Amino acid sequence: MIPGAPPANWKVLRQHGDATEYHAATLTLELHATEAEAYRVALSMEVPSVYVMMREAEEDGIAPFEVIGVTASPYLAEDYTCSGDQTVEKVAMPEGLVAWVQAFTDAHFKEEVFIKRQRDKQRRDLVEDGIGDPRISQLTDVYRAPTRRRAAP
Repeated sequence: MIPGAPPANWKVLRQHGDATEYHAATLTLELHATEAEAYRVALSMEVPSVYVMMREAEEDGIAPFEVIGVTASPYLAEDYTCSGDQTVEKVAMPEGLVAWVQAFTDAHFKEEVFIKRQRDKQRRDLVEDGIGDPRISQLTDVYRAPTRRRAAP
């Protein structure tokens, strides 16, 4: 995470022995008011993080992955992992980004009030349409006692 970074496509930042650190891509982190609860969950984690969504690159080259998005929502990140086509990596948020996401969440999060549903007093399960109704001719009815037909004299 490099806030305010210029555009990059797998630019080498530093090399140390066999390890190479890359700046894979520069993406815009968009926050949406409807996701404020998810951002609140992300901020409450031990290490507040953003999630980078990637898929395997189709071309052979230096980039093993194509970066397709970034989000602060752990719920959206989980949705991306369900298909199995994408890889999601958790990256720690810098302090400035934590403050920005916290301010956004504080401004847009509204606790949903739990309202217990009240049941109707009327019992609707006592009558089933057509079952056991003598006016409706049926060949079989599990609620009607079998009758014997009298043979014609």
